[in-house]
Amino acid sequence: MHDVQPLVEAVDSLADRFRSLPQSKLLGAVPGHASRAAAVLALARRLAALGGAAEGGPERDFPDAGPFAVGDQLAVAGHDLALALAALPEDAEVALPRQLGGPARVSEVLAGAVEAVGETAALCA
Repeated sequence: MHDVQPLVEAVDSLADRFRSLPQSKLLGAVPGHASRAAAVLALARRLAALGGAAEGGPERDFPDAGPFAVGDQLAVAGHDLALALAALPEDAEVALPRQLGGPARVSEVLAGAVEAVGETAALCA
């Protein structure tokens, strides 16, 4: 079983931070994104895509529920990914689509997800 706790902790920390941000901060632009909320939504969409690939399911749409929902959307996507990765065997490979980097070992997907959460947290500080 994979240790997904670092992913869960990173996601929870960033999600909690975004749940308490005022509108002015949520809507403030950051490099590469129209707003902090847009940056976190992009991260949530990426984590959801990774989770779908880990589950072997079809690609799903991850809607924009507005800036006040991005913390919850991030939490859902991150926890779903963590559950999907934890259920895979140690030596499993995740069939990631090309736009997400192509096939990768579970440990690589997990490390990449934790890194992406950290990068987004730093970007939105």
